[in-house]
Amino acid sequence: MADRNRPGDAGDPADDEVFDEAVEDDNDATDADEPVGRGGTALAERSAKPKKEVRRTGFFGRIGGFFREVVSELRKVIWPTRKELLTYTTIVIVFVAVMTTIVGLLDLGLGKAILWAFGG
Repeated sequence: MADRNRPGDAGDPADDEVFDEAVEDDNDATDADEPVGRGGTALAERSAKPKKEVRRTGFFGRIGGFFREVVSELRKVIWPTRKELLTYTTIVIVFVAVMTTIVGLLDLGLGKAILWAFGG
């Protein structure tokens, strides 16, 4: 019974060497080279890219830049053909008409039920 290792007792020195090597391997794997993404921990900075220099422009320069960006984004849009546009418009109009009819009939029916229930 005295031969067993208890917490706090000096164990086999070979165990300590294995443990030390395992700790060194873990330290090598968690260097700052790779960001660690575990819930709630901060990621290491990925790279030290220099940020673009922000040019200070006046009020009208910023408005002009905004419109230039809007035009460049609109050029990226895939616009529907005339046939697609008419098809989508027809679908929307039919859907709105059907939903309006359903809501109108429910309103009429519930209104009549309330009047009947309260003797109106």
